Amino acid sequence: MTLRVTFLGTSGAIPTAQRNPSAIAINREGERLLFDAGEGTQRQMMRFGTGFSISQVFVTHCHGDHVLGLPGLCQTLDFNEREAPLAIHTPRGTRSVIEGLIAATGTRPSFPVRVNEVGPGDVAFDGGDFSVRAVSTEHRTRSVGYALIEDDRKGRFDRERAEELGVPVGPKFSRLHAGEPVEAEEGTVVQPRQVVGPPRPGRTVVYTGDTRPTEDVIGVAADADLLIHDATFAADHADRARSTAHSTASEAADVARQAGAKRLALTHVSSRYAGDPSPLAREARAGFDGEVFVADDGLEIEVPYPDAE
Repeated sequence: MTLRVTFLGTSGAIPTAQRNPSAIAINREGERLLFDAGEGTQRQMMRFGTGFSISQVFVTHCHGDHVLGLPGLCQTLDFNEREAPLAIHTPRGTRSVIEGLIAATGTRPSFPVRVNEVGPGDVAFDGGDFSVRAVSTEHRTRSVGYALIEDDRKGRFDRERAEELGVPVGPKFSRLHAGEPVEAEEGTVVQPRQVVGPPRPGRTVVYTGDTRPTEDVIGVAADADLLIHDATFAADHADRARSTAHSTASEAADVARQAGAKRLALTHVSSRYAGDPSPLAREARAGFDGEVFVADDGLEIEVPYPDAE
C-alpha cells in the first residue's frame, strides 16, 4: 500500500531561490493530504506532480510561511470547479485566522470548506485504517504537530499450515485470514489463530512543524518510520533556536534517537544554509544512528512497512 511523502517546501521563514516555504504532501493509497501551505504551495504541487485532489489540510500554526498559500490554493480549486468538500485542521483558537485567509479575496469558495480546530491528542482525521492525530509542540504561537498512524495489519497467513489442516484452497482461506473459523475437509473446525500470525504494525509518519524539542513528539514518534522535524539552525546558533522556539539539527537528532525513529528528515532550513545545508546533516548524523537527510523541495520518498523484506 502506497505511502508517499513529497516535500513541497522546506525553507525557514524566508523563502530562497532553492526552497519554498513549508508544505508537505502525503499520498496514502490515493488519500491525498497536505500539511501546511506556505506561499506558492499550489505551484509546487503542479511542479512536483502531486495533483490537487487533496481531501484534508493540516495546519501546524498560523505564521505566514505556513499558511499564506491557502488563499491561492482555494481559489485555484474553485476555478477548477471543485465540488468535493475540503477540511482544514488548525490549532485551537485559530479558526478565525484560517477563515479570514480563505475569504481574503472577498469571495468564498463554491465548494464546502470545513475548518476544524484541534488540540494535542485529538484525532484530526479518521481515515478508517489510519488516523492523523495532533501532538503538542512548542512554538511562539498556538501550534501542533501531526502524526499519521496506521492501524496494525493482519498477521501473515500460513497457507501451507492451512492445507495441512485440511482447509481446501479457495474462499475459506480468506475467511480464516479475516478472523472467521472454517470447517476443514474432514469436518474439523480450524481456528484463525492456527494459521494466522500475530498482527503486524502499520507505518507512522510524524511532522512537527516549527517547534522546540518536546517530550510529546518523542512519545508519538516512538519507532516512527519517518520523523520530519524542525531543524532550522546548526548548534552554533542554539541561542537563536531557543529564542525563536525552533530546533537545531542536533536537537532534532536527539529527538529521533530518544524516539527510536527509523528515518529523520530535517526541514524548515534557515536561509543562512541556502547554499549548503550539509552542516545540518553532519550535525544530525553525529547524534542519530538512523538514516538522516536534509529534505529538499521536490524530494519524494516512499515509506515502507516496518516488516518489508
